[in-house]
Formats: sequence, structure tokens, C-alpha cells
Amino acid sequence: MIRVMIVEDDPMVLEVNEGFLARVTGFELAVSVTTGAQALKQLDIAQPHLVLLDMYLPDISGLEVIRHIRHHQKPCDVIALTAASDSETVQEVLRLGATDYLVKPFRYQRFEAALEEYRKRWKAFQHTDRLKQEDIDQWKQLRSRQSEGDHALPKGLSETTLKQILDTLLETTAPITADQLAMSTGMARVTVRRYLDYLAKEGKVEVHVQYGTVGRPSHYYAIS
Repeated sequence: MIRVMIVEDDPMVLEVNEGFLARVTGFELAVSVTTGAQALKQLDIAQPHLVLLDMYLPDISGLEVIRHIRHHQKPCDVIALTAASDSETVQEVLRLGATDYLVKPFRYQRFEAALEEYRKRWKAFQHTDRLKQEDIDQWKQLRSRQSEGDHALPKGLSETTLKQILDTLLETTAPITADQLAMSTGMARVTVRRYLDYLAKEGKVEVHVQYGTVGRPSHYYAIS
């Protein structure tokens, strides 16, 4: 299980974040704190793998907390959950190595996507001493797509649904049809086809046409 510390001074927001965390498989709440000083103390006591960190705290800023984590080489990662959206803060937090940055108010789907991506990477690190270049590139691509957000997609397409389809394709060893992908994801075929058409247009998936003796040709999809 991935141990999580939540750093949030607003009681209502803290309760929401705790509820979100409880819904994501593979994570457990190690401790919740409301100040930067408490966060620094709990790093050694609770020993979290992941810190969900607000930037606006009543004593010291979230930036100071993450700087402390990096300076003292604490073995944990940080995801920012904050209302701070100015470019200077975002850039500095990412420079300090935060794995993701969620601007309040955010939906559960965005929260879940951030933690799911982190869980996959964390799990891989626990089970191997060496990583292949394609593994590293895959995580970079997923993070890049996630950072673009829903606004970068055509109207009617969801970043969360897109990520689910991409994850399924990445886990598939051979090209599959839209029908097979729909069965694997539990989505309607027409929905899957819309996303596959978009991914093909963006050059993210390859389309392989297989002709049979009768009927229409079959289209198989795979990550480019």
C-alpha cells in the first residue's frame, strides 16, 4: 500500500481530499496535517511515500515544505493540490520535482488519474532494479497528456476516458479491434471508436487493416 500524507489547512477541503483518497485502490492515509510545521515533523514519523500538498498554509508555504523534502532528500514524492495557479509557483513546484499539479477546484476523476499514474510508476520501481527506455518514455507521454488537461481535447472527449483507453492499449501485447477494446474497458463501441479516431488523427495509434474473404475489412489498433 502507498502511504499518503495530506497537508491541507481548510477542514472542509481536507475532508473532501480524504474522501477522494479512500476511493482510490492501493492507497492508505498515513496522516493528515494542517500546517507546514506539522508536515515537516510527520515526514519522519509517518514516513509517507506520497505527500498531497497545498501551497497556501498558515505558517510556512507549501513551497518551503517541498524544498525541505528535496534538501533533506526525504524518500517521498509530492503532488500539489492547491488554488495557487500563478505561473511562477507552478513552474517552481514542478522544478522541485512534483509528480503532478492539481488546481482547485478539481474533480475526482482528475484526482484519481493523478494517483493512478503515480501508483503504476511506484509499483514498477518496487519490482525492478532497471527500467527500459520505453517504460520511461511511456510515463513521460502519459504525464504530458495529463498535464494538457481536458481543454486540449476536442469537445465531447474526456481526458479520463482517453487515459483509460490508452492504458488498455499500452497493456495489450497485440493490436486489437474497437469491439475488443470496448469489451476490455466496458465502454460502448461507438464511444471507443470516437477516441480511436481522434488518437489515429493525432498519430498516437496505428491502424492496421486486415482483409478477410468476405465482408468488411477489420481495423486493428495499437500504440504508435
